[in-house]
Amino acid sequence: MAEYRSVVSRDGTEISYAHVGTGPGLVIVPGNNRMAHNYRRLVGELAHRFAVSVIDRRGRGASGPQGAAYGLDREIEDLRAVQRAEHAGLVFGHSYGGLIALQAARGDRRIQQLAVYEPGVSLNGSFDASFLPEFEELLAANRHIAAMSLFLKRTRLTPFPASTPRFVFSALSALMVGGRNGAEMRSLMPTTPPEIREIMRLDSDGANYAEITADTLLLGGSKTPTYLTGVLDPLQRMIPTARVAMLDGADHNAPDESSPRIVAQRLETFFAG
Repeated sequence: MAEYRSVVSRDGTEISYAHVGTGPGLVIVPGNNRMAHNYRRLVGELAHRFAVSVIDRRGRGASGPQGAAYGLDREIEDLRAVQRAEHAGLVFGHSYGGLIALQAARGDRRIQQLAVYEPGVSLNGSFDASFLPEFEELLAANRHIAAMSLFLKRTRLTPFPASTPRFVFSALSALMVGGRNGAEMRSLMPTTPPEIREIMRLDSDGANYAEITADTLLLGGSKTPTYLTGVLDPLQRMIPTARVAMLDGADHNAPDESSPRIVAQRLETFFAG
């Protein structure tokens, strides 16, 4: 069973993280709208081999708020604080957490091995954030179901095609954010706009990722939209030590929901090998 620990980041913000297992230190950086507990099955597959720490990123759980000065630099400082506390040289990032991990590894040898699953990287405008103003308006009006419906439809992170009527996304969103069971997801939704703005701010041709010296594994799933998996091959060409592995039948939520065992097997082989 995981133990929750905390560190104080560079700007004084307290960062909570779940810790379990023994062995080389491995830090997991969750994606958007995700908390440490969402990765418990993945952690369960890894804790026999690694001392795993899963960060509750800013705005989540017992960690402090994103804050007015939020940016990816703060997230990198949080990751480094956990790394120092746990003497961890291995890092795995999922989705937006993958962007954090990649940026943290640029020119930083404290990350010895790096794995990311479908990182939230935008290359040459590959990430379409045109829905963000409407999303923020809906959030401001406390229309959480409508906001989540818009998010799901435009990001295409469900099995439904883009032509699916919006009421289908509304029904799914009601299950995710409606009522008492959706309280956690509703609390996480305000963290989305600042994170998407950071994705767009860091849009580039990818040349800066050539500064990564860590042995790097870039993972993706065959069922994920190509705007997320399409960045993997360009990143492989940019990062000197990177290689790509595609998981057949896996989707964007493979690490936390649909295929944690398969992802864990790839991570164990990579980090232990």
